[in-house]
Amino acid sequence: MENDIKKNFILKIPKEVSHVTTILEKGGFEAYLIGGCVRDLLMDKEPKDWDVTTNAIPEQIIGLFEKTIYKNTFGTVGVCVPTKVLEKENVSCETSFNNVTRETSEYMIIEVTPYRIETKYGDFRHPDEVKFSKRLEDDLKRRDFTVNALALNSKGQISDFFDSLKDIKDKTLRAVGNPDDRFKEDALRMLRAVRFSAQLDFFVSHETSESIFRNADLIKKMSQERICDEFVKIIMSPNPANGIVMLQKFGLLKNIIPELEEGINCEQSGEHIYDVWNHLLHALQHAADKNWPLEIRLAALFHDIGKPKARRIAGLSSTKNSSAFALEVRKTGDPRLPEFLSEKASKKKYTFYGHEVVGAQMAKKIMERLKFSKKEIELVEKLVRNHMFFSDTELITLSAVRRIIVKVGKENIWALMNVRECDRVGMKKKEAPYRLRKYFAMIEEALRDPISVGQLKIDGNFMIKELGIKPGPRMGWILNALLEEVLDVPEKNSIGHLSERVKSLDKLDNKELKDMGDKGKEKKEELEEEEIEKLHKKHGVRK
Repeated sequence: MENDIKKNFILKIPKEVSHVTTILEKGGFEAYLIGGCVRDLLMDKEPKDWDVTTNAIPEQIIGLFEKTIYKNTFGTVGVCVPTKVLEKENVSCETSFNNVTRETSEYMIIEVTPYRIETKYGDFRHPDEVKFSKRLEDDLKRRDFTVNALALNSKGQISDFFDSLKDIKDKTLRAVGNPDDRFKEDALRMLRAVRFSAQLDFFVSHETSESIFRNADLIKKMSQERICDEFVKIIMSPNPANGIVMLQKFGLLKNIIPELEEGINCEQSGEHIYDVWNHLLHALQHAADKNWPLEIRLAALFHDIGKPKARRIAGLSSTKNSSAFALEVRKTGDPRLPEFLSEKASKKKYTFYGHEVVGAQMAKKIMERLKFSKKEIELVEKLVRNHMFFSDTELITLSAVRRIIVKVGKENIWALMNVRECDRVGMKKKEAPYRLRKYFAMIEEALRDPISVGQLKIDGNFMIKELGIKPGPRMGWILNALLEEVLDVPEKNSIGHLSERVKSLDKLDNKELKDMGDKGKEKKEELEEEEIEKLHKKHGVRK
C-alpha cells in the first residue's frame, strides 16, 4: 500500500518539476518538493504551485541548468524548463518571475530555493538577513504551519519533523514552533491561517488561535495589497462565511473591515430573522455555495452594510432622537418610560431607508482602501446600490425593468439578480420563490429581441434606393406583409426573394395591401404574445 501511495505521488508530479529535481540529485545535491504542493498531494488535491528546495546554493543551482533567472535577495532561482523536457532548450528568460510555477507556451519556470535560516523580521514581512543551510530541518522550521512543513523527495519519501501528517489527518492548522514568533516574522500569516481554514475546512489549534488574537494588531503593518490578496482568497474559498467569523473572532476584522462589525446585534424588522451581521454571512455563503464570482460574493457581503448607519426606530426620526427622548423622560420622571422602551424593544420596528445608498458608498470606500481594481469597485458599488430595486412584483412594470437594465447594464443584470437571491436566502427564505421567478421572467421578456420587421433582410432604405418604393403608409404595409410570410417560412427571408415580393405587392391597390399588412401585424402580435407566455410558463409564474 505504501509503495502504491509513493507511486501515485510521483505520477502526479509534472515532468518539468521532476526534471529539475532529477538534475539536482544527479549533481550530488538533495532536492525536495516542499510546502503546499506536498500537502495537496496528501489530501488528493491538485497542487497549483510546485516549490523545490535543495542544499545547493544559488551559484550551484545556476551552474546545473542552461536557462535560469536570479533577481532577488532570498536565494530563489527560477529554472526555465521547456514544456517538453527532452527537446533542445530554446527559450528566452529575460523576464522576471512572480509565481512559484509559471507556464508559458514555451517553458515553465520552477522556483528552486536553497535551505535557509532566517533572522529577525524588522518589518514583520521580510527577514533582515537570510543565511543558507545544509539541513532540510532548518528550512522547514521557518515555515508558517505544520501542514506546509513537509518535504517529498523523488522516491516518494516524506520528511516530517513536526507531526505534520497527523495534523493533516486531524484537519488541524498549527503554527510551526512558537506561533508568536511565526506571526511576528510575517503578520500576514494570521490571515493565511484563516484562509487555509476556510479553504481546507481545517480547525485552527487553540495555541495558534490565542496567538493570532494576541498579535492581531500587527496586521496593520501589512500593505493593503497583501491584505487584499489574502482577503480575496478567503472570500473565494468554499467557506467564506466561516472565514469572516474567524477574522472577527481573532480580532483581525476590526483592523481590516471594521464596518462589518457594526452589523453585530443590529436587529432588523419584517421578514428578517437574523441581525445584519448574520444576514450578511448567510448571503455570502449562499454566493459561495453557488460558486458565483468574486464581485457577487462581495456584493452579497456588503449589500446591507449600510443598515446600521441608516437604521431608525419607526415613528422617530433617528435612533439618536430616540435616545434623546428616553433621556428626557428620565429627567421628568415620566412613569411611561419602561412601557415605552419595552414596547419599542418587543415590536422591533425599524426602518432602513436609503441603506442601499449608504452601503454602496461604504463598499466603495472599503474596496478602495483595500486596493481592489476600479472595475471590481464599480461593479460591486453598482450591485449594492441597486439591490433593492426588485421589491414588489405587483407594482413593478416592464418599463421599470428595462430602466434598471439600462442602469446596471445588460451584462450585469443577472449578477444583480444573484445578489437579490443571496439577500433572500440570507433571510432563510426559499432560493427561488414566486417573486424571484417573476423577476426572472420579466427580465427575460425585457431582454429578448421582439418580433419585428427589423428581422427582415431588407428595410425601408433598401426599398427606396434599390426598388424605387416611395416612403409612406404603403411601405409599412409591405414590410408587415413580408414579415408574415417570413414568420411562416423563415427560408423566404432572403434579399432576392423579398425584393421580388416587394415588386409584386407594390402592384396591389391600397385596400388589398393594407389588409395584408394588418394581417401580418396581427400575426406578429400573436406570436409575440406566445413567446412571452412561454417565458412565464418556463418560470412558473402568471403574466
